[in-house]
Amino acid sequence: MVNKNSPKTIDRIILGVDPGTNVMGYGLIAIKGTQLTLIQFGVIHLSKYTDHAIKLSKIFERISLLIEEYHPDEMAIEAPFFGSNVQSMLKLGRAQGVAIAAAISKQVPIFEYAPKKIKQSVTGSGNASKEQVAAMLSKILFFQEIPKLLDATDALGVAVCHYFQKGDVKKSKGGWNNFIKENPDKVKTVPAKISKKKTD
Repeated sequence: MVNKNSPKTIDRIILGVDPGTNVMGYGLIAIKGTQLTLIQFGVIHLSKYTDHAIKLSKIFERISLLIEEYHPDEMAIEAPFFGSNVQSMLKLGRAQGVAIAAAISKQVPIFEYAPKKIKQSVTGSGNASKEQVAAMLSKILFFQEIPKLLDATDALGVAVCHYFQKGDVKKSKGGWNNFIKENPDKVKTVPAKISKKKTD
């Protein structure tokens, strides 16, 4: 497990969050120079709580605990998408707001990205599917098992998007093709398997 107390010094840690009121995804990556390392990713189950206020308190609690445990330097969060269900949008906005409040309370800088921006940054296409995002992340971060709930990889995607948007990787018109060509050490083809492991 990578952390700031490890013998190998790292430059910074990014916490990515995919907000939700039934399942919230989170992912942490460590940055050393231009090298990305996966620390942890998973989901927070909230569907068992029927009271919306309790769900919000659990989101605040779990995000706060993640920050206390991993000490991220920055938090990147996915912006709510605009849907036709106003009530769902309101609840999702509250979930995002509580996660942001947790980061603010720990003095962690917050960055927000639209879903299409995240997909574009990770795969080169703003219309990529969740499965395509997960597959690309498995190559970038060298993990073989893709979780059954893709909220976890969505959150990792937010963190990786933030890494790219901060200018750590120079982009050209060739997009991902040029990135892969110029950084063969960062992208390895591995078979992606669906994991049935239990999450938090």
